[in-house]
Amino acid sequence: MAKERGRPRTSTVLWEGVQRLLAGASADLDAPELTVVDLGGGTGGLAVRVAALGHRVVVVDPSPDALAALERRTVEAGLSGRVRSVQGDAAELSGLLGPGSADVLLCHGVLEVVDDPAAALRAAHDALRAGGRLSLLVAQWPASVLSRVLAGQLGQALHVLSGDERRWSPNDPLRRRFDRASATALAEQAGFTVTAVEGARTFSDVVPPASTESDDEVALLLQLESLAASSPELQVLAGQLHLHATR
Repeated sequence: MAKERGRPRTSTVLWEGVQRLLAGASADLDAPELTVVDLGGGTGGLAVRVAALGHRVVVVDPSPDALAALERRTVEAGLSGRVRSVQGDAAELSGLLGPGSADVLLCHGVLEVVDDPAAALRAAHDALRAGGRLSLLVAQWPASVLSRVLAGQLGQALHVLSGDERRWSPNDPLRRRFDRASATALAEQAGFTVTAVEGARTFSDVVPPASTESDDEVALLLQLESLAASSPELQVLAGQLHLHATR
């Protein structure tokens, strides 16, 4: 069982959701080999896993250092022929790749940091072919309130709860956070149809480390995360929301 500091890896439940989205896109588009764009994909942690499934991946990221690390990672994985890098910003996506050039677009942890989330999603929409799929992952603010309270940071929790951008302080590395309603509205305003919403990291960020010291305990936490991902009642507690959408 893969562990990281006694807890499941952040991407465990998310990766299962991404695989379901890719499989659905392959079936609906009748394309066993998809062209997947990983927007803000950085050093390629997700891109390499997608390429290993047999798809072609384009990673678009503004950081030349991250893209250099991506190149090294793909060579080490023997996937350099399936992954390529493009330096650029989210709002420039359609111009960088051409309209309708992607079957699937991964937009994970991007809307929280870009200047204009709506513009980024419009560019993503233009870059996808008709019927293409969007995998959108955003940080959710209610979980940030809870985690700050549990950490005894009550002032920061209040800042998240009362601020328009849902930041815990001016030093917060994220420029904004979302909830299900706001993330869905942004996607729909950009022209997408949201087909599913799943939670990620519902419990992993708040469970005490001592509770996940054994492999059996980690397995139980993974099972809890998997079941909570599709529970509307528990999704509000998730640290991240994973939206599946169609162009």
